[in-house]
Order: sequence, then structure tokens, then C-alpha cells
Amino acid sequence: METENKIKLGKIVAAGILLIAAVLIERTWNLPTWQLLLLYLVPYLIASYDVLRDAGEKLLGIDDDDNECEHCHCQNTEEHHGFFRHFSGVLDEDFLMSIATIGALAIGFLPNAEHQFPEAVFVMLFFKVGELFEDIAEGRSRESIWQLMDIRPDVAHVERDGVVSTIAPEEVQIGEIILIKPGEKVPLDGIVLEGDSNLDTVALTGESVPRSIHAGDDILSGCVNLTGVVKVRVTKTFGESTVTKVLELVENASENKSKSENFITKFARIYTPIVVGLAFAVAFLPPIISGNFSENFGLWLYRALTFLVVSCPCALVISVPLAFFGGIGGASRKGILIKGSNYMETLAKVTTIAFDKTGTMTEGVFDVTAIHPDKIDKTELLHYAAHVERYSTHPIAVSLKEAFANEDDDCTIENVQEIAGKGVSAKVNGHEVYVGNLKMIEDLNVQWTPCDKVGTIVHVVIDGEYAGHIIVSDKIKSDAAEAISLLKNEGMNRLVMLTGDKYDVAADVAKTVGIEEFHAELLPSDKVALVEQLLADTQNGTVAFVGDGINDAPVLARVDVGIAMGGLGSDAAIEAADVILMDDKPSKIAVAIRQARRTLRIAKQNTGFAIIVKVAVLVLAFFGIATMWMAVFADVGVTVLAVLNSMRTLKA
Repeated sequence: METENKIKLGKIVAAGILLIAAVLIERTWNLPTWQLLLLYLVPYLIASYDVLRDAGEKLLGIDDDDNECEHCHCQNTEEHHGFFRHFSGVLDEDFLMSIATIGALAIGFLPNAEHQFPEAVFVMLFFKVGELFEDIAEGRSRESIWQLMDIRPDVAHVERDGVVSTIAPEEVQIGEIILIKPGEKVPLDGIVLEGDSNLDTVALTGESVPRSIHAGDDILSGCVNLTGVVKVRVTKTFGESTVTKVLELVENASENKSKSENFITKFARIYTPIVVGLAFAVAFLPPIISGNFSENFGLWLYRALTFLVVSCPCALVISVPLAFFGGIGGASRKGILIKGSNYMETLAKVTTIAFDKTGTMTEGVFDVTAIHPDKIDKTELLHYAAHVERYSTHPIAVSLKEAFANEDDDCTIENVQEIAGKGVSAKVNGHEVYVGNLKMIEDLNVQWTPCDKVGTIVHVVIDGEYAGHIIVSDKIKSDAAEAISLLKNEGMNRLVMLTGDKYDVAADVAKTVGIEEFHAELLPSDKVALVEQLLADTQNGTVAFVGDGINDAPVLARVDVGIAMGGLGSDAAIEAADVILMDDKPSKIAVAIRQARRTLRIAKQNTGFAIIVKVAVLVLAFFGIATMWMAVFADVGVTVLAVLNSMRTLKA
């Protein structure tokens, strides 16, 4: 792309120098019209060769290689879609510029008409400058996205039979062990077995702060290993890994066009042939009606040519898709993947948002949030509870063991027994210890201390006496309250939390984050029914749902726009969603909505500006007030300004 742009710039500079030389020669020597034409044809052809070639090929409509219609790729244009639709594709900006400039070159040979050779060359020259700006803008948009998405790993170091081999990531199987060295991209998703390091996750999440990883942590492909060597057990094949899914989402985003883009495409297809017909009418009807065709034809032909230059819809057909393309790229820089511009347009109109609780408003992992001892200290209470739960894999047991770091303290644990649905008992250093729920306490007939904390209460009994309880709960995300505040500032009419959890837990989370409306103890089918009701109640706007679990997939697919937590979210939720937050931060929802609204606003600015300027100059052209220079601004100048405006969407 950069080389092509350099070649284009070279042609523009050469044609510009020759145009200046031709003007100086014309003013110095008194040359006849046909010699002046030859003089100006040199810079004209340098500037316009590829435009004339493309226009000619489209006009012929037949590709030399396979007799295929070049515009629409059908085998027979007449049978497939008829004459009008085929030529609506032919009448693009290349054709309009070609016919307008050729007409300007020929107009000087008409009776009582002055030649327009410099104008013809300059129109084509400025058109090429506009094209160069478009190429640079689109190149920067693509480069911005692909630099961000330059996360595809080149190799994987796999350990087989004690020997480390370097192979393509596609060849590594689930369960195999890979080594990742400092500075390398993580090739596949997995679990860290050995080593400590820091990961650069900016390409996936938009976060510049490195994330530390240790043995037992999940590691995602597409990140960059910064410091230590880590050994990883692969959990997903390359085709199912995070890096592949992210790249597929970005590559396919342009396939889902917004209503604005589809409208512009259809508008240009109908509008351009109509304008060409009007230009021919402007050129021929007034001179015929005047009764003095030969004298007036040159004047009206010039107006018609100006009309043609102005009518090019390239400002619309280029800048609007570029705005959405840039908007998607700008969102990607913040770790927000939007699957297409149609979803961005829907996201911009969101007024109602429903949230799942677990994994969306909360971390989705249990954590010890309070320790309330009775007769012993907090450390001792946690010590006994963690040792009794040492061999359990239950999430609550895991949270107790993680809270008590000194597990290998030479304590003796014997006679570990699980009491189904109630808890676990064991002998710790000779003491009989029971750890479990309220049912277990009631069975032991022990007096216990009530607690007003919200969460799962783990009671501990030592040698028949109540020793206290530990509160284990799902930790609320650090930015959950901020997310709700930001969304309220964005003018959301209704924020609702939907969860299958208990009422008191849901009420506590909703109160903490600032959500007034919530529904608890829901089955997946209940969530769908409530979302259906939200869709029915929302008249002016669209409905979004934010979730992360596999049970959220039906709801994500049902709403106007589904938003999934991508870092820890299930594959089913990510597949069903339209927008994916790669770092699982709910505060990014407001960022995504702001970006969508800003992108839509810029696209509308481009559309309105282009139409107003073009209509004004078209009217002036009809009455003979507009010059060819004004026509050039109305086409190429407006296009350049619209493209530059579209580039603002790259910054989220």
C-alpha cells in the first residue's frame, strides 16, 4: 500500500509540473487549439491513465479472463439483473470523472466556446489527490487495527518425550506441554504449570498494565510473555484458541454492514444514473428549446460537465463505511470487539440494559470476605477450616484454602469424611473439627451465632463447641459501581440485573453497584421471558444484555445487542454475543456505547455535509454560476474533508 501511494504521489507531482509548464507555454506562445490539446494531453494522461482504463473496462462490462461481469461477477448481465442495474454499477466516480474531463477537453472545439484544457487536467489531478488521501486514510485505519491485532503467534515450543521442538501452533494438541520464553507471543490457551511471569495483554484487553501469572493461572493466546519462562499445559487447539477467535472477529466485522452503509450503497446505485441522465438533459434540452443549438450548446455542455463532476457520490460511499471501520478499530484499541457496523449502529441506540450477576457484576469466583471467630482468634479459625477442606475441590473449599496460605505447616489431618449436603469433618492435631452449613450445625445440636453479612456462611465446630463462622461470597468487580454510574450518565432509561442467585445475595449486589431493579432466583427460561418483556416495554431505543455464562447464550442471541465478557466468558456466550469485552470490565460497556454513538454521529455529519454542499453546487451549476473549480471542491474537496472527519473514529 505504501509503495502504491508513493507511485500515485509521483504521478501527481509529475502531472502537476507538466500542467504548470503547459500553462506557461500557452501564455508565451500563440498556439492553435489542436496543438494546445496535445500539450495538455501529456499531464492529463499521466494523471488519468488508470481512471480512464477502469472506466473503460467497467463500461465494456466483460472481464478478459472469464467473460464475467466485472461489476457484479455474474456470467450474463442481461439475464441476471438487466441493463439498468448493470450500468448503475458502471456509472461510478471513475466514469463520471472520465466523461466530465474528456468533455472539458472537447468543449474548446465547439463554436463560440473557449477551451477548458487546464480545468480538465486540474479536475483529474485533484481527483487523484483525493484518491491518495482516501488510500492513506484507509491504510492508516487498517494499519491501526492490524498493528493492534498483530497477535498471531509464529511458533510454539512443545515438549515431547523430554525434547523441546519448535513447530507451528496448529500442530499442537490439547494436553501437550509448551514452553513460552520472554518476549514471545503466547501461541495457545492453557494453564500455567511452572514459572512466574508478566503478560502484556494490551492487544486483547486494551490495558497497558502487565498482568502477573503464576502456576495454576489461566493464560490466553495473543498475549506477550514479558519476563520469565513459563511451562503451560494446552487446553484448546489453535483453531479454538482466543487469538484465532479474536482475529476471526476482526476479519469478519466488515461483512456485517449497518443500515447507513446499506442505504448509501443503494442510494449511490440509483442516484448516479439519474444524475447522469439529468446532466445529458442539461446539455441538450436548453439549447434545443432555445432554437439556437450551435451557439448555446457549448455553454450548456460546460454546465452539464460541472453537473457531472459535482454529482460523484464518492464522499458518501467512501467516508461512511470508513467511519464505521475506524469506529470498530478504535473500539478494538480499548479491548472492545464489535462484530460489525450493524451492531455498532444498534449499540448507539441502546436505552435499556439487562445484566447477569455472576461473572458480570461479580468476579465469578468465591472469596473469603469476613471471619467471625468465637473463643479463638481469626487465624486459628481459618487454619482449622482450611485443613478440614484440604482435599475438597468445591469452590468454597478452594476459597478457604487460598485464604490460608500456610497449608504445609506439619499439622496432622486424619479421618476426613464428607457429610453429603452438609459439610466435612476431620481430626486436626487430635481435635474433632466440623466445617459446614447450618444443617450440619443443627444436626450437631450446637448453639451458633447469627450473622447479618450476605454470602455463604461456613460454620466451624471444634470438639463439640461452636468456634465461629467464615463468610464466603462472590466478590463484586472493582469497577461495577463505576459502570452503572457511567451508564446512567449516558442516559440509560432502565438498568436491570437478572440472576439465578438467592434474593438476599442479589439485593446486596444490586444495592452495592447502584442498580434499583433486579430479579433473583431465575432459571435460564425466566431470563429469556424477562428480556422479552424488556423488549416489549422499550419503544424508543434498543435493549442490550450483558452476560458471560453458557446459560446466558439464549438471552444474548435474543436481545437487540448482546454483550459478552470475553476474558473469562464461555465460548457459547462469545459466539452468541455481538460485542465482546476482552478484559471483563463492565465499565467498558459505557465506552462501547460512547464510541458507537460518536461513530454514528460522525457518519451522519459526513452524509449531511456532503449532500448540502453537492445540492447547493448542483443548483448553482444549472444556473451557470458554479465553475469547474467549485465542482471539484464539491466532489473531491468534500470527500477529503469527510475522510479526514471519519479518521477521528479511530480514537476511542
